[in-house]
Amino acid sequence: MRVGVFGLGEAGGLIAAALAEAGMMVSAYDPAEVATPIGVVRYQTPAQAVLDANLVIALTAAADAMKALNQAFDMIPAGAIYADFSTAPAYLKSDLCSRALQRQIAFVDVALLAVVPGNGIRTTALASGPGADRFVEIFKSLGMPVESLGEKPGDAATRKLLRSVFMKGLAGVMIEALQAADRANLSSWLWSNLTSEIAKADESLVHRLVSGTGSHAERRLHEMKASAQLLQDLGVEPVMTRGTVENLQRVLEDGLPPIPAATS
Repeated sequence: MRVGVFGLGEAGGLIAAALAEAGMMVSAYDPAEVATPIGVVRYQTPAQAVLDANLVIALTAAADAMKALNQAFDMIPAGAIYADFSTAPAYLKSDLCSRALQRQIAFVDVALLAVVPGNGIRTTALASGPGADRFVEIFKSLGMPVESLGEKPGDAATRKLLRSVFMKGLAGVMIEALQAADRANLSSWLWSNLTSEIAKADESLVHRLVSGTGSHAERRLHEMKASAQLLQDLGVEPVMTRGTVENLQRVLEDGLPPIPAATS
């Protein structure tokens, strides 16, 4: 198996190293001044990196995803798998797939659902697109917990971005609360209280948080307006908290979205 890698940043370097360790012939291109993993052959041009490759993986930012595909487009062998790991919207994944199909390249939309540092090749992932099944066959054999969602590009990316609304939103809310707690000299108390609640969380708690918002939206709206005022009084701009206020106003107007049935 010959593998070409575009991008040797934190994630790309770890995955390239794992592929080389597994015995694959790994060549790579990255114009940035980053380290070259052991066992990986680094080239000065992208065309050299994909020469005779059976698989090309691109670990770039979404803004660079199309550029990465185009930079050596005519040199990627027809029939090769091209796996794009960028966190990009579905329409861009679809555009990448259409471009790849012009040369009969099997495109894969790959969505990583955890951080690569600490997990490496065993990072949980989803894959969709014409080359998804082939990609899953290769990477499952290397220990990656990856699931194929079928041939539609963007299905993996959409799931990741929906998840990110919560995961990154949760981080944003925590940061805002801690900024205010620091101003109130309550950082240790708040951290202990919130981490304890999160540690006890299960599906029933999540269900109660959402369903309870429907029946208590008006009271919670007043509570969050008071919270926003507290943050302002403490000198913290309540960006996330204002979003919660607007969300509660929307719930009062439109109600809650459907809540899926419990899985256990």
